[in-house]
Amino acid sequence: MPTIALAGNPNCGKTTLFNALTGSNQFTGNWPGVTVEKKEGRLLGNRGTVLLDLPGVYSLSPFSPEERITREALLRQRPDAILNLVDGSNLERNLYLTTQLLELQIPVLVAVNFLDVVLARGDVLDLHALAKELGCPVVAVSALKGDRVAALAAALPGLASQPAAVPWCRFPAPAEAALNAIEASLPASIQLRRFYAIKIFEGDPLLLKEVPDKAQKPAAEGDSIIAGGRYDQIGRLCAQCVRYGRRKLPGAWLDSVLLNRWLALPLFALLMFLVYYISVSTLGAWLSEAIGEGVFGGGISAFGYYIPGIPGLLEGLLLRWHVSAWMQSILLEGLLGGVGTLLGFVPQMVLLFFCLAFLEGCGYLSRIAFVLDRLFRRFGLSGRSFLPMLLATGCGVPGILAARTIENERERRLSIITCTFLPCSAKLPLIALIAGALFGGAWWIAPSAYLCGLTAILLSAALLGRLKIFPGGEAPFVLELPPYRLPSPANLLRSVRERTASFLKKAGTVILLSALLVWFLSNVKWEDGGLHAARGLSEGLLAALGRWVAPLFAPLGFGNWQAAVATFTGWIAKENVVSTLGILYGFGGGDGAPRQHLGSAFTPLAGYSFLLFNLLCSPCVAAVSAIQREMGSRRWTLLALAWQTGFAYLAALAVYQAGRALGG
Repeated sequence: MPTIALAGNPNCGKTTLFNALTGSNQFTGNWPGVTVEKKEGRLLGNRGTVLLDLPGVYSLSPFSPEERITREALLRQRPDAILNLVDGSNLERNLYLTTQLLELQIPVLVAVNFLDVVLARGDVLDLHALAKELGCPVVAVSALKGDRVAALAAALPGLASQPAAVPWCRFPAPAEAALNAIEASLPASIQLRRFYAIKIFEGDPLLLKEVPDKAQKPAAEGDSIIAGGRYDQIGRLCAQCVRYGRRKLPGAWLDSVLLNRWLALPLFALLMFLVYYISVSTLGAWLSEAIGEGVFGGGISAFGYYIPGIPGLLEGLLLRWHVSAWMQSILLEGLLGGVGTLLGFVPQMVLLFFCLAFLEGCGYLSRIAFVLDRLFRRFGLSGRSFLPMLLATGCGVPGILAARTIENERERRLSIITCTFLPCSAKLPLIALIAGALFGGAWWIAPSAYLCGLTAILLSAALLGRLKIFPGGEAPFVLELPPYRLPSPANLLRSVRERTASFLKKAGTVILLSALLVWFLSNVKWEDGGLHAARGLSEGLLAALGRWVAPLFAPLGFGNWQAAVATFTGWIAKENVVSTLGILYGFGGGDGAPRQHLGSAFTPLAGYSFLLFNLLCSPCVAAVSAIQREMGSRRWTLLALAWQTGFAYLAALAVYQAGRALGG
């Protein structure tokens, strides 16, 4: 089965093209570093051809883990062909990787993307001349709009049978002589002799380990000589094949405002406030309350008719069918009280996903990495750490994986440990629940949760960075700014649909099973050497376990057993906090009024302390597994979990005790 590797620079549209060619729904974004793992799909119209979507790289000299993934896939797995996607609006920089791919002795097809941007600037590309000079086929596509993608898909199955690409670059005479000498000294077992010779000349540390000592002859400043030689030839090629226009892209003036030294941070704070204000406090709160009351509560009255909610309908059916009392309790208290309570917050999550997807797609959030770089460096991080944080607002797992794009080992570990402090989508229902039940839907609760997470990241980085186990100094931060683009409705819909579907899938599996387990443990007790039905939740086994650990949280203001149990179930999945509270306080019983129940169990100060602890403490099981995978060490994973939980405890303690002191 032929395998074609899709390779190119970061943010050149690889994943968008991959989705178009395979019918997949991989996540895309208008910033570099979205893809950090290789993904596999079958070509539409020819399911016998496999397409690999590789992480974006600028060259085959890897410095970060996701760059090593790409090089290992090309050198070790040896795909049958390479589809090299290049950004037509920045051809000179993109062709640097192309010159290296042509040295791998694999058939290569170059696809020039972003033709809409090229035409908008008035540039003219001579693709025929470009193909003749490179010695490989060159086509033009628009991955975002789907232009010429079908023709490209039809051409790919036959690409593997084409002759292998021929090395294209020739360097100055002294460098060529040195390369020939190195190539002659390589053992016969090495096939890519030209590629290996160049990498040895550059002093590539990974390949130097694979060749005999007599062949290890890196030149002084060999990497600069090779890079200079490549760019000289690429410059001459572009002079022959490209005629540049003088028109400016729409929205180019925005950078003078959004990246202004004095306005950038206030504008970012204002935008994030509006995102949470709309999605959580106003429109989102109204929609969630309507669904919570109408669908999972007492029902709605419209046009003189009363439509009961799901609890009322289900209870009536269960009584009519003479269902046993314990089964009624499972469905009404366990299922609707847990999962039903959680589903009431879906509208707020959808609005948040839409707002974030729009800011990501238009190219604004990637610019915030530059805006925050100066601030982050004061705490031991850089603007590149913002990219994992950005993904962590959707889910902590991709946020942790995105730290692979950080070349500096110290900064990468700090980012993995701290990025889950920002509220992810699983924590949004808890934010909305506390804001509505204890603060009357106050507008400032959701933005303050985001601010607390960002503050926790900076303080943790500053404190952990002083430890000797985090060696290394600061690394330069270079990030290509993507062009401003109006996100396509299809991409916005895909992003919102995928994130919402992921939440609903978890609600129908992990959260459902957890809710049923919570119900069971709440309704049985251990007595006379066996399990017996409890007369109330306060007599249940879960209540006994909760009372045992509740004193640990008493200094934080929520020393009741229900809050303790909800906190512990949140370590399986953060959504469990809300579903567990729904079961233990009876949110799904038909009245749809969690405000009344939580208002009698928490003071506003204790509720905010409860919220803060659950936002900052160690993440869910899936995120912990991702931390273990990326850290590559159980010791580092335990350190991360201990720091997150300890920091959360101290933060909640400080807020609650300071609030009590100030409030008398």
